[in-house]
Amino acid sequence: MAFGGGDRPIIIKRIKKNVAGGHHGGAWKVAYADFVTAMMAFFLLMWLINVTSPDQKRGIADYFAPASVSASTSGSGGILAGTTLGDQGVKGSGALATIEQLSPEAPKPTTEQGPSSTLANPEQASEQALKQALAKREDQAFQSAAESLKQAMQNMPELAELSKQIIVDNTPEGLRIQLIDQEGRAMFDQGSVKPNDRARVLLRAVARVINQLPNRLTVAGHTSASDGGAKPASDWQLSASRADSARQILQEAGVDPDRIYQVSGKADSDPLFPDDPTLAGNRRIAIVLLRDAPVLPPNS
Repeated sequence: MAFGGGDRPIIIKRIKKNVAGGHHGGAWKVAYADFVTAMMAFFLLMWLINVTSPDQKRGIADYFAPASVSASTSGSGGILAGTTLGDQGVKGSGALATIEQLSPEAPKPTTEQGPSSTLANPEQASEQALKQALAKREDQAFQSAAESLKQAMQNMPELAELSKQIIVDNTPEGLRIQLIDQEGRAMFDQGSVKPNDRARVLLRAVARVINQLPNRLTVAGHTSASDGGAKPASDWQLSASRADSARQILQEAGVDPDRIYQVSGKADSDPLFPDDPTLAGNRRIAIVLLRDAPVLPPNS
């Protein structure tokens, strides 16, 4: 068909669509990814619930729970419209007031003098705490010294067989180290004030432990009662002389003479075994490291 003039031909193009099959787009991938993410979060939540303890669950619940919610509403009736979390209004302290209301009341300071008036007298409380700390440190030092003596007895062959003749205990007076006689193993010959070789070895071992601490010490001599129950007058002098001989050996082993606080003889007045004062174990030398401040040089 011919067209006249400058008119151009009109071309109509028809496109056929395939309705039965074809591509559906990528929307299903997004939905599937959301589903997998939700399932992973669900199983993770189940695992966390299984592994947490009841205290941890309670803590999580308390973290998300509000501290206080007011039951009142405003005139408009909206949620939190014109109200606060507390019941004191806009200028109220809110949740803080609830915490203060539920918290226990603090004890009131006392002004009366007495053992419980630590708040009224802080200096006394501080001094008491210092004394307790020093006593605790002193007990630890005594315990360490006792362990050192036991270790020395085990490491030295000449002391191993004499370990049963040393008794170490902690008393209110201080750390007490007692060198006792045994049947057939005396530290002093009969009626003698000079210690034998066995006693000298024990005293030197004790001196090494004493030198580790700065405390003052006392040395006391003890005798056993006679079979007849009589107390010879010479036992007082005998026990005192034996204690002084022990003091001399301690000083020869390096103990400072200024640390010797007392040397005494008690005869059989303080038996180690009161049920049988005639036992050999009642004859002993008792060395006590006192619970007091160390002696300082005059020029310190």
